[in-house]
Amino acid sequence: MRRQEELQAIIVSLRTTLPTLKGVLIASIDGLAIAQSLAIGDPNRIAAMAATALGLGKRVIETIDAGGLSDLTIGGTNGQMFVYSAGASAVLVIIANEKPNVGLINLEAREAAKKIAALT
Repeated sequence: MRRQEELQAIIVSLRTTLPTLKGVLIASIDGLAIAQSLAIGDPNRIAAMAATALGLGKRVIETIDAGGLSDLTIGGTNGQMFVYSAGASAVLVIIANEKPNVGLINLEAREAAKKIAALT
């Protein structure tokens, strides 16, 4: 299977396991969308913002001497965005509704991030 197909298969698996998600996106750390399944928003814009958030999160974690950044969460009144580091060159973005099952999202997304890291 080609790399792009494997990344899309990871997205399909996440969407199947977590059917209430608003979207899943894989982006480069430079903010370019690589693969996505979004019900809302512009993939390129979300990719750019997620990469920026990941970069800022890494700086914060380094500043407080908390090791390497694994993930961050941005919450709003109508939903949440979870951003996971996926190796040195990719980021996984999960967009959820206002009351997501955070434990299940973290479990599935962290495993997916490991698979993405191996492919990118």
